Amino acid sequence: MPGAARTGIVGRMRPAILKTALSALIVSALGLVSVTVPAQATSKPDVFALPNGFQPEGIAIGPGPYAYFGSRATGDIYRADLRTGKGSVISKGPGSPSLGLKTDGRGRLFVAGGTGGDARVIDLRTGEVVKSYKLTTDPAFVNDVILTGRAAYFTDSRNPVLYKLDLGRGGSLPDEAVKIPLSGAIQYTTGNNANGIAPSPDRKSLLIVQSNTGKLFEVDPSSGVTTEVDLGGELLTNGDGLLLSGRTLYAVLNRANTVAVISLAGDGASGKIAKRLTDPRFDVPTTVAAYGSRLYLPNARFTTTPTPDTPYNVVAVKR
Repeated sequence: MPGAARTGIVGRMRPAILKTALSALIVSALGLVSVTVPAQATSKPDVFALPNGFQPEGIAIGPGPYAYFGSRATGDIYRADLRTGKGSVISKGPGSPSLGLKTDGRGRLFVAGGTGGDARVIDLRTGEVVKSYKLTTDPAFVNDVILTGRAAYFTDSRNPVLYKLDLGRGGSLPDEAVKIPLSGAIQYTTGNNANGIAPSPDRKSLLIVQSNTGKLFEVDPSSGVTTEVDLGGELLTNGDGLLLSGRTLYAVLNRANTVAVISLAGDGASGKIAKRLTDPRFDVPTTVAAYGSRLYLPNARFTTTPTPDTPYNVVAVKR
């Protein structure tokens, strides 16, 4: 009631003392709470191991924080959790290579079969091969693959051709592949020719890098006609895996231990190398995939004689 004396400890305190006491109580309480908060999870590893002797080549990431790697030795497919770097083989290979890889939104992995001259589609849930395609009976090196909304395209480093899998309604797989001969500016020569493949920024054409000449080409996916992308005289020698993000193209230059970062025109007809990414942990990386703000690259170690005990790893760098 008005004018009555206040009782209790708080009631007898002066305002300044009361403010100090309340502050102390809050700090104390916060201190007690902080003790019980669990430690935050450590950050994702920026390097992690693959099985000894694996001989990695391709990488695909997603759905989710999972990366897939193909072995050029056995064709095994290894899956790693990017949050921990831990993983295991989810699909045993046919004894021929698994090179370029791409996942789709339907839980499938498309695999370029290298010297096997084939392609495979694997169910990521079971590791089973959904369908196999014998792309050619000629000597071949089916090197990389890209998925568009309606098709999968595979490069062949020995033969001037793209192999196309037309995808039907709901992503249904065709009975066989279609060959699209490459013509125009690209000229096959000794060594690895068409290698990495990516869409152009406007999605109207495809981009392929020719490893031995270092040239980048735009390809009409219907006709196979190629035109050279104007890079202002720059070359992408030893160009391997390609990754497009917006209008930025990442090109792995394997034996140069470098990723060329290219700013492309909207139609993909020209571009400029904006920078080159290097890292002392690179040991002939071959392909690249992105997750968050990072690029992940498997070290193929082409300059190291492979044995069953040779260690291999994956390196992550900031974009």
